[in-house]
Amino acid sequence: MILSLSYSIVREQIQAGGFELVKGFHRKNQLFSLCGLNCGLCTMHLGRYCGGCGNGNQSCKIARCSLEHGSVEYCCECPHYPCEKYEKIDEYDSFITHRNRKPDMEKFRTVGADRYNAEQEEKVRLLGYLLSSCNDGRRKTLFSLAVNLLELSDVRAVVDQLMASDLPTIKERAVYAASLLQDVATEKGITLKLNRKK
Repeated sequence: MILSLSYSIVREQIQAGGFELVKGFHRKNQLFSLCGLNCGLCTMHLGRYCGGCGNGNQSCKIARCSLEHGSVEYCCECPHYPCEKYEKIDEYDSFITHRNRKPDMEKFRTVGADRYNAEQEEKVRLLGYLLSSCNDGRRKTLFSLAVNLLELSDVRAVVDQLMASDLPTIKERAVYAASLLQDVATEKGITLKLNRKK
């Protein structure tokens, strides 16, 4: 099975018991955030530029809110969820897509933490393959976005096609990978572009 360096780093952080983030706030799960982001698939987190909830590039009001409401592990466990913080939460992206936060939170609540995390771990491995074998230096965001937004079965199918191809250079694999992911996204009505605030 494909095991990327990025996946190993995430796994070490999980096994070590998570991070101490906002003072008094502790996270064990570094794949799925308090607010519904798939942090294990974020380019900042994979590059070790972000330590997760409350320890990123800016202070996290949702991490502080968790402490105020009894240190809930995931917002969907809070009796006030979804609160006003979720009114426009999916409107704009950061380094990672925010588009599926509420649907992913609902999926997490429905299937449970173990099953959701198992899927995310596989997505991290698949993203690791794309980044190590198909990234020509210009596809990191595209690959992260696609793996986040596409179903696991679709990402698996793309990676299987890439592994079966005999394209000799990373540049050729990058073009082919981007084309395959874009085709699947178009078929599903998904736009593979981050929604940035203007």
